[in-house]
Amino acid sequence: MASTIHLDVVSAEESIFSGEAEFVAAPAKLGEVGIYPNHAPLITTIKPGVLRVKVADSGEEQAIYISGGLLEVQPGVITVLADTAIRGHDLDEAKAIEAKRVAEETLRNNASGVDYARAQAELSEALAQLQTIEQLRKTTH
Repeated sequence: MASTIHLDVVSAEESIFSGEAEFVAAPAKLGEVGIYPNHAPLITTIKPGVLRVKVADSGEEQAIYISGGLLEVQPGVITVLADTAIRGHDLDEAKAIEAKRVAEETLRNNASGVDYARAQAELSEALAQLQTIEQLRKTTH
C-alpha cells in the first residue's frame, strides 16, 4: 500500500472531495505545487487552475477546477478552501468557451469604463476551466 495523505476540497457551496490521496498538484499563486505525503507544512493562496488528485489505491487521477481561496498542508492532511471548486466532469465547455470569448472581447474594447482587472480575471478563470476539461480528456483516453 502506498503512503497517503488525507485531502479535503471544499467550496463555498459544498464539499467536493474528501479522501486519501497519493499525490496532489495545485495551482498556487506563485506556481504549481506538488504535494506528497509527509510534505512540509505550507499555506498559500490559490489561482484559477486544475487541482490534480491521484486517488489512493485506485491509480485514478481526478481533475478539479479551483479558483481563489487557500491551500493548507499539515501533517497528514491537505485542506483546499476554494472560492469556486467544480469537479472536472461537471464543467460546461460551451459556457467556458463563451466566457473566454466575452472576456477577450472586453479586453480588446478600448472604451472607457471597462474594468480590465475584472475582464482579465474572467479570462483567467475561463482558460483554467478549459485547461481542466482538457486535463480530464487526457486522463480518460
